[in-house]
Amino acid sequence: MKTTKKLSTLWIIVVMNIIIADILSVFIELELKNTLEIFGEVKTTMAIAAFILNIPILMIYFSRSLSFKLNRILNILAGFITILFVVGGGGLTPHYIICTAIEVIVLIVIIRTSWNWSVNENSIKK
Repeated sequence: MKTTKKLSTLWIIVVMNIIIADILSVFIELELKNTLEIFGEVKTTMAIAAFILNIPILMIYFSRSLSFKLNRILNILAGFITILFVVGGGGLTPHYIICTAIEVIVLIVIIRTSWNWSVNENSIKK
């Protein structure tokens, strides 16, 4: 599998796990009849979250379309940022721990794959 396709597919796995963890969190809060506790002013916090959550979403496309050098740098940087976000913004419920563990493992694979990626592999040449 070409490295670009592999990275893009791994980013899809990360995004799906983020979505699943958030949906399950909402279900739990609805079942417990709680309101969600959101840090800071809600609109600002959600705007920041939307910006950060779009990083892995955009990486699905960028992993397939950017030049080798930029692709490699962005995958490594986006991987680290996303690890910080999912670990720092999460909870300690069992479903969240499971999803976060999978996300972190996949993000480490993304970072490692990008780090070891050579221009001679089937990379995009621009």
